[in-house]
Amino acid sequence: MPVDDELDDLAESFAAERPDQVDRSIVLNGWIKSLAMFALRLLIIAVFAYALWYVVKTLWAGILPVILAIIICTVLAPPTTWMRKIGIPSGLAALVSILIFFATVAFLVFLIAPDIASQSQFLYLQAFEGIQRLQLWAQGPPLNVDGSDLQQVIDEIAAWLQEQAGTIAGGIFSGIGTATSIVVTLGVVLVLTFFFLKDGYKFLPWLRSATGRRVGLHATELLTRAWNTLGGFIRAQAVVSLVDALFIGVGIAIVGVPMAFTLAVITFIAGFIPIVGAVVAGALAVLVALVSLGFTEAVIVLVIVLAVQQIEGNVLSPMLQSKAMNLHPVIVLVSVTIGGGMFGLIGSFLAVPVAAMIAVVFRYIQDMTAIHAGEKDADELAFSTEEGELVARISEEEAFHQREKWREKLGWVPTAIPEESASSSGSLNDDKLDDLTSSAQRQPRFTLSSPKIKRLFDQLRNRSK
Repeated sequence: MPVDDELDDLAESFAAERPDQVDRSIVLNGWIKSLAMFALRLLIIAVFAYALWYVVKTLWAGILPVILAIIICTVLAPPTTWMRKIGIPSGLAALVSILIFFATVAFLVFLIAPDIASQSQFLYLQAFEGIQRLQLWAQGPPLNVDGSDLQQVIDEIAAWLQEQAGTIAGGIFSGIGTATSIVVTLGVVLVLTFFFLKDGYKFLPWLRSATGRRVGLHATELLTRAWNTLGGFIRAQAVVSLVDALFIGVGIAIVGVPMAFTLAVITFIAGFIPIVGAVVAGALAVLVALVSLGFTEAVIVLVIVLAVQQIEGNVLSPMLQSKAMNLHPVIVLVSVTIGGGMFGLIGSFLAVPVAAMIAVVFRYIQDMTAIHAGEKDADELAFSTEEGELVARISEEEAFHQREKWREKLGWVPTAIPEESASSSGSLNDDKLDDLTSSAQRQPRFTLSSPKIKRLFDQLRNRSK
């Protein structure tokens, strides 16, 4: 029998056995094409992210004052808004809020500066005496360490500490920029904070008029969510830091540690760097207790610090920060590590707010995707503004017609897998398969008409007048 006849018989037998089949190469080619397009999109996104990072790094000296001013505004905006509502002019309200804020900061510096100046010499002498006692103890039994070798180790430790102190100092000022001094940067932050407080409430209406109604509505909802999240983070972190500073300060004061109030203020300030700040402040308190009072008191201070941090980490922080940011502790720790590695101490402070902003954008995209995919209605989502609810209903109307066009283009209805079916374990029985098939052909619970879109836009137009 000729080869062609054998191939025809083989093809006919396959077709008779499974009439709805294609060659595997067609399936693999489709998958490879989809994978290649997906990889190309990821490459474009990676290039854009790198370009954005390069621009931020290049312009960091100018971007940093803006970020710091916005963070300060999250604290000062509520009292400024309240004063503006009772009739105080915006400029005067902003000025009063700024003066109160910086007066409070200056008062704290005024309180702790003399304490640091008076106790630093004493702590230095105590540390020096403690090191000498340690040398004498190590040279005796049972260690019997050679004095010259021990002195060499101490010199190496001192050199390492000096190097680390220089690294920390460089990290503090690396975010300021070489060409811009601290005084100039603080001055820029002060001016920006004043104008943000004075005219900030005009920004969203201006943005809607500048970008158009559709983009303006999305931007209003997204920026409002970001602002609420950032403000919630600052307030939650302030409460957590205040509780840490209060209980640790009272505890070490009872033990008799010098500079208890100063260490409490340092604990409060360091608390705004999640996880890392609390550890550093606690280690500083233990070190001061060890140098000034001795080993037993240092252990007591360590127990106090660990107890307060355990209560804060397991009770207070999850309760407050889960509502404010809803970020997993692993994300917080990784963000602080990456931010500190890229931008020093300033990067560690800003890492968690930046991660929270990225999470806000991601969740908003998830909400809009759910609406366009028909997984959720606008009534099932929570919005921070009326503009967000408005654009969600408009998107819901348009997405319904878009899904109809997609179905017509495909020529078939894909099977929609409900979340409970995707997460359930075990095999699918006939009832589940029937449910999946019927869900693919399920129509929306309600259908909006195009006059509804016009009416929603008219509502927005009337509200902007």
